[in-house]
Amino acid sequence: MGKEKDFSRNAEASGESKSYKKSGFSQLSDDEILQGFKDADARIVREYYYGYCRVAYCIYDKRYDLQSKPGMDFYSLAHEYYLYLCEHDFKPLEDRKPSMSLKTWMVNGFRFLLLDKLKEVKKEHRFESFETRQESRKMKFDISDNQFEHELYQTIEEIGNLYYGRDSKNSIILKMLYIEGFRGKDVAMQLGMTASAVTQRCQKMMHDVVIPYFKKYFDASEYRSYLSFGDEDASVSSAPKMSMSRMMDSRMCCEESADISNNIFNNKKNMEDMKKGRITPRWIDSLKENEIFVFGSNLAGMHGGGAARIACLHFGAVMGKGVGLQGQSYAIPTMQGGVETIRPYVNDFLNFAKHHPEMQFLVTPIGCGIAGFEAEDIAPLFEEAKQIKNISLPESFWEVIE
Repeated sequence: MGKEKDFSRNAEASGESKSYKKSGFSQLSDDEILQGFKDADARIVREYYYGYCRVAYCIYDKRYDLQSKPGMDFYSLAHEYYLYLCEHDFKPLEDRKPSMSLKTWMVNGFRFLLLDKLKEVKKEHRFESFETRQESRKMKFDISDNQFEHELYQTIEEIGNLYYGRDSKNSIILKMLYIEGFRGKDVAMQLGMTASAVTQRCQKMMHDVVIPYFKKYFDASEYRSYLSFGDEDASVSSAPKMSMSRMMDSRMCCEESADISNNIFNNKKNMEDMKKGRITPRWIDSLKENEIFVFGSNLAGMHGGGAARIACLHFGAVMGKGVGLQGQSYAIPTMQGGVETIRPYVNDFLNFAKHHPEMQFLVTPIGCGIAGFEAEDIAPLFEEAKQIKNISLPESFWEVIE
């Protein structure tokens, strides 16, 4: 299937068509950018389409307070605008005035879309902020003593450094939130992540590492008044614990450090064993009889670019069908809003995979192309897939959830 392989490389890897391959990527003309949109070139769509839409969103968010209104978040509007342009083969952009730049024309077009959407809004709704979501975690801090607060957060930082490495993004997130006092949105901005990705990483670290650590090494009677674990308090083991004062004074003895280091090593080894044979190939030009190509789609089933086009041309995806199994492909919609709108479809896919162990599902980096998301946004949705042996994930997803 040589032709398929060539197409896959053009659509997924280089992201460049012949009309603008010779140009510097940062010096494309409006015509080259528009051609990139038509070709569904993921790099150009991410760089220019979402870049221009973000400019428009920032302008009109200040004027109309968009984030406080349902269905008016950035991705919901940007995805709707993109699908509208796709349906009309990007003719609304071709018909711009000769004297007007593509960027200005798109900003105006974005405005018309959101004005129509505003007419549909019946009541205001304030989206839950990162801080609000953080407050709803199982682990909450209710600390009255400043010195203890400092030592407690310092311990959390040390846990992060020991488990993830001092320079890892996870450790940096813990330090910025709990030691340096940054707000969640500021952490996201400085690390080039979305606020939802920071939230998901923080929740995962608390659930997988920090909370179990405190339960293992601290006496429940001493930390209970400072750390609230919700319903999980009842599951605290009755095995002997280190007292809080001893823990803070000694900062762990050598034996405990060695024990934790061994646990870290074993966890990493288990993850490597789990990943073995379950990394989706970067290039897929053919499938075995039992393999299923899992790709990101849109609810309208317009499989016009990227992995969706490959699925449609070669693996049985059906135009007009945006969800579920189609031939030797499985569609997961990613173009209808933020990450949380994708979660239900991912959950449906995971359940489907569990009930079809005879199939091997090759998940591509869904949502990380034309939909505009990063692996840090999407990968946490596939956390459960680690335990489902007939699901392979992209290397970029494994790097986030391991």
